[in-house]
Amino acid sequence: MSRPGSRRQHEKFCDVEGWNLVRDALGQQVRHHVTYELPLADGRILRTRISRPADNTTYGPALWSAVIGAHQLDVSEQNFWACVDRGLKPSRPGASPPVPPQALPADLVHQLLSKLKLSEAEVANLSRQQALDLMAAYWSKPIE
Repeated sequence: MSRPGSRRQHEKFCDVEGWNLVRDALGQQVRHHVTYELPLADGRILRTRISRPADNTTYGPALWSAVIGAHQLDVSEQNFWACVDRGLKPSRPGASPPVPPQALPADLVHQLLSKLKLSEAEVANLSRQQALDLMAAYWSKPIE
């Protein structure tokens, strides 16, 4: 059973997922609609418009279907509500997963593999600080 969203929930979805507010040619907000864009990893740019005011007015079934469909939000109702109700961003095809805060930078991994000849498994078990300490020790050795 479909649960149509409101203008306010539509705007909250855009805010949570990180859509960009579109300005008119003079840099002002568009007056008749709030317009958002979301560039995707596959090169597409999604665009959605919310009639002003972004209040609790709910969409009719046909308009609601168009809003969540491929021409605007391009998301399932389940993912829309998970985003609005619980702050869970929808998974987008081609999107990169978030980088864990302690992930090692690629150039550091390359140095550990090529200079220190560590295995991938050994590198995977290092903390960021351990990896930095190993490379600092390597680079501080005198050249032979």
